[in-house]
Amino acid sequence: MEDKRAGFAGLGLMGGLMAANAVRNGWQLTGWNRSPEPAARMKALGGTVAPRVEDLGHLPIIVFMLPDLPHIEDATAGLLAGWTKEPPAPNTVLLVMSSVSPTAVQAFGRRVAELTGGRAQVVDAPVSGGTKGAADGTLAIMAGGEESAFREVEPLLHAMGTTIRHLGPLGAGSLAKACNQLVVGTTTAALAEAAELAERSGLDPASLFDVLSGGLAGSRVLDIVGPRLVSKDYTPTGPAKFMHKDLSFVLDAARAAGTATPIATAAIELYAELKRQGLGDRDLAVVRQTISHLSHSAAAAAEGTVAQ
Repeated sequence: MEDKRAGFAGLGLMGGLMAANAVRNGWQLTGWNRSPEPAARMKALGGTVAPRVEDLGHLPIIVFMLPDLPHIEDATAGLLAGWTKEPPAPNTVLLVMSSVSPTAVQAFGRRVAELTGGRAQVVDAPVSGGTKGAADGTLAIMAGGEESAFREVEPLLHAMGTTIRHLGPLGAGSLAKACNQLVVGTTTAALAEAAELAERSGLDPASLFDVLSGGLAGSRVLDIVGPRLVSKDYTPTGPAKFMHKDLSFVLDAARAAGTATPIATAAIELYAELKRQGLGDRDLAVVRQTISHLSHSAAAAAEGTVAQ
């Protein structure tokens, strides 16, 4: 019979919704979270709670949905130390579902394999679809890792998403997510720029986006983020500051591959400016406010030049 036990570390905005879907699909989850409230919510759904990450070490799959790989490395320090004394069961999988560096997750995977004598492996499986996809269980999940390890976690992935793809060795999933973020981040910025240009020129952004959606400019990004850009609703569905981090992974991967990234290079500077403006904890759509601030600065500079 299929073993449907798993640990889940990181029950925040995305992780809590993903874990809830896994529980609803019959998985026996043991959760860990740094703050107690999300863990209590999972317990109310029928899961159990572990006080420490190392208490998840006996489970066949341990999911990590933490902000970045350094957070995962910190969280697993005690777990890996325990495994050097008492190795995990064969075919244990650490399932990294956060957006992380493709090269860094490969190094993490090598370290886990070495410390456990190959008994534990890492699979990277970042997600796309936002909080709506996490809530609906319709996430797109991009996986990298050994084929056998991917097969171990595939049933759990299907409990959280609908588009599941094994793209290659460890790091392939994170590279795919970096490409995804390049498209999402730059498209959102372009839509924000279009909304500001339209509004400042006397054109209604809602009407503009309505007609764009029926043509070649139509996209899922426009459908999902467009209404927030129009209404200037920046209530977080995911902190905008993470886009800056994700675009840094694009540039790292491009350097390793010898690929030019003129659009990603421009976008990462825009999202760096967003963080400098103190907007990093708002929704990704807040990039419109960043562009608005830049527009005010440009207009003021132009007026000063004319006055001189």
